[in-house]
Amino acid sequence: MSHEDSAMNAAPDAPTVVRDDERSRYELRDGDSVAGVAVFELSEGGRIVFTHTEVDKAFRGRGFGGIIASEALADAARRGEIIVPVCPFIADYLRDHEVPGAVIDWPEESDAQESANPGEQTG
Repeated sequence: MSHEDSAMNAAPDAPTVVRDDERSRYELRDGDSVAGVAVFELSEGGRIVFTHTEVDKAFRGRGFGGIIASEALADAARRGEIIVPVCPFIADYLRDHEVPGAVIDWPEESDAQESANPGEQTG
C-alpha cells in the first residue's frame, strides 16, 4: 500500500490527514483509527474530482469534516491540481472558505451527488 506518510497537520495528538493515492482518498486519522475520508478521482488535465466525504459516526461533532476538507483541498492546491467539487460537503466548504492557490472548476448543478453527512458541519 502506498501512503504519503507525511501528515499534513503536525500538532501532537491532533488528527492527521494523509493522501492515499492507491485508494483514491484522503484519510483523516485520529491515532490509529481512520476517522474520515474524502474520496477523489484523478482525471485528465490535472483535475481532482472530490466525489464523497464522510466522517465515521464515532468521530462526528468534533469538526473533523472541516479538517479533512481544509487539508485535502490545501494539498490538492499545492500540487497544482484543478479541484472539481462534486461532493456537496466539499462544495459548501469551498463556498465558505478561502483555499490559497486553489483553482476550482465548478461542476454543473446536475452533476452534484448526494454524499454529505447532514450531521457534520464545516468550519
